[in-house]
Amino acid sequence: MEISAHGRLEVRITADDVGKRVSVRRLSEPGAGPEKFTDTVGVLTSWNDGVLMITSRDGRSVRIAESALVAGKVIPAAPARRRGPAAGYPELARVASRAWRPVESERLGEWELRAAGGFTRRANSVLPSGDPGTGLDAALEAVCRWYGERGLPAYVQTATGAEGTQELLCAELERRGWVREVTAELWTGALAPVADAAGGAGVELSREADEAWLSRYQRKGVSEVALRVLGSGPSVWFATVPGAPGAAPAAIGRCVVDGRWAGFAAVEVDPARRRQGLATEVMAALARRALDEGASAAWLQVESGNEGARGLYARLGLAPHHAYHHYRRPDAGGAGGS
Repeated sequence: MEISAHGRLEVRITADDVGKRVSVRRLSEPGAGPEKFTDTVGVLTSWNDGVLMITSRDGRSVRIAESALVAGKVIPAAPARRRGPAAGYPELARVASRAWRPVESERLGEWELRAAGGFTRRANSVLPSGDPGTGLDAALEAVCRWYGERGLPAYVQTATGAEGTQELLCAELERRGWVREVTAELWTGALAPVADAAGGAGVELSREADEAWLSRYQRKGVSEVALRVLGSGPSVWFATVPGAPGAAPAAIGRCVVDGRWAGFAAVEVDPARRRQGLATEVMAALARRALDEGASAAWLQVESGNEGARGLYARLGLAPHHAYHHYRRPDAGGAGGS
């Protein structure tokens, strides 16, 4: 917090700082118990009629009355990362998009409209990488029309918590009634520690998702469109740990190698075989193959409530880089998967 030369806390932000990352301290709400201070860090997305809106790293919007402010200041756009590969949000957004390529896409200015028959929100949402070339309301109308023509709900994928992310767009979508359905995080880390985490014994690698692999995949009834999305990417590998004869595999995984990046997904283990290190074995085998192809950094996406997976990835040396969200047009039906 900002403290003056006289030892007093000061509010050193104004409405002109909308769009900047700030740290504020406020008093608790009247009648909420003993008076206390609460600190909030995030992007100042609006300051109207005596009320501030701040979007935190996880995408949550915090409403603060100007009268409750005790101190505040502008802080650097994003916290410095202490470990893992150096990477900005724009690079990671492009790499993640290439790992789940849509069947159909179209440009709207610098936005990319993506569709794949409803298989995963990642391949059936707008990636708003810059200026759509028109006002936001007109852009959203075009988005709704494009997805409506394909019988799909309109989604916009946004990100928060890193330099260059889209807190302001999140706030504008929420003001228009768009519903945030899914929040997840993109994690990054060095690839070599993942490869060294286990021996990878018994893991079979293939360029295609065969029937055995698909029998363990959590999304049942995979269509031809889904198979095209799963097989998309610069260099795709599927890992399988065979199960008992005639049974589904004990574990599976998918990796997309794209330059220096190896993206992991669909790491799934038979519930009866969990806590046996199979997920680690799968990721280690895929990581070694990615190293052979010249990759050096790892990324993956994990939903915020999946504590088991988050614990595994932390042990492998990965850490959150930014959060991402899927906003759905009001009154539109949902799509499956993240």
